[in-house]
Amino acid sequence: MPARLEKLDPLLTRLEQLLASLGAHVSAAARPAVERWRSDAAALRFHLNPPRNAPLLTCVIGGTGTGKSTTVKMLTGLIEPSEGEIFFRGENVLKNRLWFSRHFGYVPEEPYLYAHLTGREYLQLAGRLRGMEKSVLERKIEAMLGLFGLAEFRDTQMSSYSKGMRQKVLLSAALLHDPEVLILDEPFSGLDVTAALVFRSLLQALANEGKMILYSSHVLEVVEKVCSEVVILHRGRVLAYDSVARLRDLRASTSLEDVFSQLVMQEDAGAVASQMIAVMRA
Repeated sequence: MPARLEKLDPLLTRLEQLLASLGAHVSAAARPAVERWRSDAAALRFHLNPPRNAPLLTCVIGGTGTGKSTTVKMLTGLIEPSEGEIFFRGENVLKNRLWFSRHFGYVPEEPYLYAHLTGREYLQLAGRLRGMEKSVLERKIEAMLGLFGLAEFRDTQMSSYSKGMRQKVLLSAALLHDPEVLILDEPFSGLDVTAALVFRSLLQALANEGKMILYSSHVLEVVEKVCSEVVILHRGRVLAYDSVARLRDLRASTSLEDVFSQLVMQEDAGAVASQMIAVMRA
């Protein structure tokens, strides 16, 4: 096995533990879902089930090359695994993509939308693809657009929407069908302060209801306020996986940012900033 692939073994084990804490069950019979590119690989072995009576909102943070984005893309069907299987409720997700799409909501990092559609049309498309009844879908669309402050722009093409408006449409599309699983990649990107506060409260409420929420972000301040547990990844390894409070206590730190700096950063941020200023002035 190539050395770079061997480095993923600890990550694989810890991600299995993460999914187990979310109500997942590791299956020795299931082959790992694997995506290979440029001699790299990301792999998971799991049966995925919603948690029961255990509020949990888990955030995954870390740099590039850890397999985090690849895992999300395999779960959402954006990347076809080179080999392996992914199960939800005992069903093979790879063989039942349409069925699984009705059980999860996904907010990608970049708001790529069909810009020629209006906000209402995009949500109609998203709802119909998930098999929602038309009358229920229309009612929810009107309500969601109103709650996000987009009612007056419902019939405006999204090509004229700001980034924040597009993000609100993506959030609405992820929530319309009341999914059991939410997979969120930088969901607060572009949101105004009011919308961000509302969405933060919404995530906490959904977690309390038993929804499974996987949240990926680089904004540590938001992660610290939103998440109950945090996974810190670095160079293909899980450096830490615990509650925010316990991580702060273990590292004798006052913030998650301090914890992350201690575990991940090998250079002093202030010193690097000073060097950059010196280059600018040279």
